[in-house]
Amino acid sequence: MDFSRINASGLVLLGCGKMGSAMLQGWLAGGIDPASVYILDPKPSDWLTARANEGVHLNEHLPAAPAICIVAVKPQMMGDALPQLLALGGGATIFLSIAAGTPIAMFERVFGAGTPIVRAMPNTPAAVGRGITALIGNARVSEQDLDLADGLLQAVGQTVRLASEDQMDAVTAVSGSGPAYVFHMIEALAAAGESEGLDAGLAMALAKATVAGSGALAEAAEDTPAQLRINVTSPNGTTQAALEVLMDGKTGLPPLMRKAVKAAADRSRELGK
Repeated sequence: MDFSRINASGLVLLGCGKMGSAMLQGWLAGGIDPASVYILDPKPSDWLTARANEGVHLNEHLPAAPAICIVAVKPQMMGDALPQLLALGGGATIFLSIAAGTPIAMFERVFGAGTPIVRAMPNTPAAVGRGITALIGNARVSEQDLDLADGLLQAVGQTVRLASEDQMDAVTAVSGSGPAYVFHMIEALAAAGESEGLDAGLAMALAKATVAGSGALAEAAEDTPAQLRINVTSPNGTTQAALEVLMDGKTGLPPLMRKAVKAAADRSRELGK
């Protein structure tokens, strides 16, 4: 990724918690000049303070026209945080929001309809460089602007571009909230192992490695997840016995997952109003 535009004009990051720190680590490793980075964070971590000692600007005066400004604060903090950036609206600076449930229209009201705004939804595996982020821009975002935002987000994993902002609620429900579903599955799988006589530590180690390994295989294999499931299922064997429970059309995982994802998507729509 060519970060010359950022190195020349600057990058502003509003909020540098876990997600912001993960992204910043990827950007610095990818070639962004620390001296071009400006962070606004009221409670900087020790890690962030160390980056400031390496040249990153922390809670200092912002450049007049940075290439991009990333909004990485929680939605409930927007009211207090966004006024710090008002002077950057309405110009060439791209605003990239990773705030859940916050529509582009809200940022257009704050910064002006002429402001280039990209809305994105990353997920927590970004902390280990394995995230996936969906993004979409408003009418003021050029293809070059979107490429720049996309390149920054690729520092922490894969990216996908949406055709409509309306898709963001479903994205939030599947990949944004999805890691929590998988973490709970690990908990449940380990607990089930304990109920069958395994030591708690052993059950958790088996559950973690099984879910992580299966995910890696599903991502790397040419076969679909459905085919991978078939490959590991022997007729009348142990896996088939378990899948008959999990795949039940009324009480199994498919209807439960549809219900869970719908609940998350509905809540995302509520938050966006």
